[in-house]
Amino acid sequence: MFEIALVASLLFVALLAGSVWIGLSLFATGYVLLSVFKPNIPMDVFSGGVIWGSMIPTPLLSLPLFILMSEILVSAGLGRSLFSGLAPWVGRLPGGLLHVNVVGSTLFAAVSGSSAATTAIVGNVTLPELKARGYDRQLAMGSLAGAGTLGFLIPPSIIMIIYGVVAEQSILELFIAGVIPGLTLAGIYMAYIAAHQSLTGTQPAVDRATAADLWRGARDIGPIAALIGTIMAALYLGFASVSELAALGVLGAVLIALSMGRCSVAGMLAAGRRAVRTSAMIGLIIIGAALLNAAFGFLGIPKAIAGQIASFGLSPMALIAVLLVFYALLGMFLDGTSIIVMTLPITLPLITAAGFDPIWFGIFVVVAVEISQITPPIGFNLFVIQSQTGESMGRIARAALPFFFILLGFAMLLALFPDLALWLPRTLQ
Repeated sequence: MFEIALVASLLFVALLAGSVWIGLSLFATGYVLLSVFKPNIPMDVFSGGVIWGSMIPTPLLSLPLFILMSEILVSAGLGRSLFSGLAPWVGRLPGGLLHVNVVGSTLFAAVSGSSAATTAIVGNVTLPELKARGYDRQLAMGSLAGAGTLGFLIPPSIIMIIYGVVAEQSILELFIAGVIPGLTLAGIYMAYIAAHQSLTGTQPAVDRATAADLWRGARDIGPIAALIGTIMAALYLGFASVSELAALGVLGAVLIALSMGRCSVAGMLAAGRRAVRTSAMIGLIIIGAALLNAAFGFLGIPKAIAGQIASFGLSPMALIAVLLVFYALLGMFLDGTSIIVMTLPITLPLITAAGFDPIWFGIFVVVAVEISQITPPIGFNLFVIQSQTGESMGRIARAALPFFFILLGFAMLLALFPDLALWLPRTLQ
């Protein structure tokens, strides 16, 4: 079995090295494995059934809608409104306007569900502003890279939807479970920024905000805060399903764009095209991974690997530490969606056998995938920041390194205190 797994790995790496799309590489690897090692399977019928089965789960309906909601808000210029609205409120804190990276990412994460989108929208506004005002360039880039990962952890999260579908877990519970960890991680980021600036004494002077400044700031962030509040209230009070929440979010995004006077036909069409491209990319990855996972299942690879790991006799915490390293290494070469759909058939049975809750593991995996977003050479947040700044990848990776270690420590904190993720879903049941 391990020889087959090695062949699959080499084939997949070769396809990626040949610039074949990840989704197609996954699909081709699964197709070849079954064709060679299970030649009696009618691949045309089997692969068609796998494709159909991977695309029909009802919760997947919410995926393109949440993506569309995010794109509409991007077209409405949400990033600049967030900066102008938050600057008066955080400017006098230790760390000053650098906190806009964290708070802005937290707010945009609550309506985007995407780490790369959060990084791009917030960074387009904050990085030039922070540079012009003399803030530490390294800390500005690093805090944006770290805070951008909150797009995966704070609901509604695209990665949580995919995990819920693949692991057959409640997406609503996953959304609720992500709130406290997301806010806690944002608080840790802000504490690090405040400590860094206080110890180094590099924070530029900021004028004290007047009551009028605070009012204007509240008015700028009011629409997005109202949308977040509406989505969260519907989520926690059980007024809507995940798909209905997504539709509500799209409606709210359109209303915000209209209220800001930034709702044009051209902008809506552009947002729709971007949403279709992103949804199609994710869909292709899900299809490809579904066939590869089906091939692994037929060949008994997950069971063999799980049995081998179980034979090591690892304690539950040691198992979590090994999986964290495993996911961090995978994140150097694959995106978060691919990591989740490829690994869950192997890792989820191990975790449940060790006594961990699948909902908790979903939050843990999301944090592990967040680490992959700032891990070179494939860290998407790093690429986004490079496109915005023109800095070398090495310098951006060094800037993100403290936040990489914060994420590693936070993942272990989740393992030590699982109620960080499980208390709120249990309370609201």
